[in-house]
Amino acid sequence: MGNEMKALITGITGFVGKYLELFLKDKADVYGTSRSNRGEKHIFKVDLLSESEIMELIETIKPTHIFHLAGLSNVKDSWEHKADFIHGNVIGTVHLLEAVRKVDDQIKVMTVGSSEEYGRIPDNLDKVSEDTRTNPVSPYGISKCAVSMLVNLYHKSYGLNTTHARPFNHIGPGQRLGFVTTDFAYQIAQINKGRTQEPIIRIGNLKSARDFTDVRDIVEAYYDIACFGKAGEAYNVCTGQGVNIQDIVEILISFSNKKINLVVDPSRIRVSDIPRLVGNPEKLFTLTGWQPKRKLEDTLIDIYDYWLKDL
Repeated sequence: MGNEMKALITGITGFVGKYLELFLKDKADVYGTSRSNRGEKHIFKVDLLSESEIMELIETIKPTHIFHLAGLSNVKDSWEHKADFIHGNVIGTVHLLEAVRKVDDQIKVMTVGSSEEYGRIPDNLDKVSEDTRTNPVSPYGISKCAVSMLVNLYHKSYGLNTTHARPFNHIGPGQRLGFVTTDFAYQIAQINKGRTQEPIIRIGNLKSARDFTDVRDIVEAYYDIACFGKAGEAYNVCTGQGVNIQDIVEILISFSNKKINLVVDPSRIRVSDIPRLVGNPEKLFTLTGWQPKRKLEDTLIDIYDYWLKDL
């Protein structure tokens, strides 16, 4: 007997896509899209800015669920490439939703947003919940906020079964450079492998607090949202715990065999840094019972070990 879920993951070869595929492999028939030919039968080269290509793929695969992970995701890069982020994240999502509407409006579609949709929050607010007003302060945050609004629009206007995940910082082994935990772990691994002249790591603002979740926990939440989420709704995916970037650095440095000095690098400080962004996961927990399983220290060890092996 085949799996009842037929899952299409856009961006299946990305950081989160690979973990989601791994998690789904014994629960679903899994297919994916990529921007290049991978030579794998279940991965299709599709331009998500082409509605006709997406329609053709949906007609071929006939998915029951679509996990829309494809898109641009680096906040810092979004300041340099504003139009690319709006185009890739917003217009790509419009084409996908239009294709679903025209081919099979019964498909469950889960889009991935970001905690950056909330942006700068009131000082007296400890944790943000899904009804906190969105106030993005980066081109990336704006693009993901638009995706969230599209999800709502397509549900209300066309009855599409769309849900929206708002993950806070997701971390884990295999994440590319340009994200805080992986950048620090990479620099520390380089020092311990003798690849650098001086034992220093370059840092930005260490005072900001964020909510970190292991990518392996996040993909389980995506599955729960796709299966049980209420159409038209958004769900925070987070731990509910705020951690200062300073603490992340200290934990990672504790794995090092060499003494390390910190140097502030102005290029690592964002144009508009948000001092604190911590989520409230209560809505998702109440709906599905999902809770993160992995401890922050264990995830950070995995990230550091990944870079030691990679180097």
